[in-house]
Amino acid sequence: MKHRARPYRSVLYIPGSRDRALDKARNLPVDAIIFDLEDAVAPDEKENARATLQAALAKGGYGNRYKIVRINGFETRWGQEDAKAVEKMDCDAVLIPKVETAAQLDDLAKVISLKPLWAMMETPRGMLSAQEIAAHPRLAGFVMGTNDLAKEMQTRFRPDRLPMMAGLGLCVLAAKAEDIVIIDGVYNAFKDTDGLRGECDQGRDMGFDGKTLIHPSQVEVANEAFAPSKVEIDLARRQILAFEDVEAKGQGVAVVDGKIVENLHVVTAREILRKAEEILALKE
Repeated sequence: MKHRARPYRSVLYIPGSRDRALDKARNLPVDAIIFDLEDAVAPDEKENARATLQAALAKGGYGNRYKIVRINGFETRWGQEDAKAVEKMDCDAVLIPKVETAAQLDDLAKVISLKPLWAMMETPRGMLSAQEIAAHPRLAGFVMGTNDLAKEMQTRFRPDRLPMMAGLGLCVLAAKAEDIVIIDGVYNAFKDTDGLRGECDQGRDMGFDGKTLIHPSQVEVANEAFAPSKVEIDLARRQILAFEDVEAKGQGVAVVDGKIVENLHVVTAREILRKAEEILALKE
């Protein structure tokens, strides 16, 4: 399935060391889960977290949720062992933090032979190398690490995210150029529903496929924001019908709601309907 159809609206971080959280995640209406062995796990729990996560994934019960494991970087003493363990885990992809060069993905690919690779994009150097990283043949997705990016840039957090917009934009362009998934960074104030909704809407308008989340209370907002709305679905259907009608008459342009509809609009309309279908399928 092309990633444009497969939903990644809500991507929830779950600590790989916490049995209770791992169990709860089986029943959450998220599209994907990042099982975290990195930031969410204390140094003295790293090895136990690998075993805990491996057992939870082997037990199963996560349904159609896309399962990503975030390992520690290879510059740490845990990274290599994490990768070796993940190679044997029942997961869909492996995510490596602070990617700044394609060579880091080459190193990971030597350990992970089959699973798709994902890259955390969270440093200025990573932003500037986004095109090179996105073009790696094994890469399937970007995850934005906006907290680390803000720290590295020494910027303040603003509702419009203006200070980091250049970096976010570079990563979106690179992801779209290489047809890989790109997931927006987290929203830290998990009780601020309005703020989360605003950032989700901004992310979707920019072209992100979904939002990484830090709390289950954020799932509903992200799922709604990154899903086709009823209005969008209705318009997509009418655009397709109108274009098919004029095409049958030997014409190439239709008009819907006073706006021109060409073939490129129909391509987008069909993608919208396909994504709506896949979202329904995830609930089954």
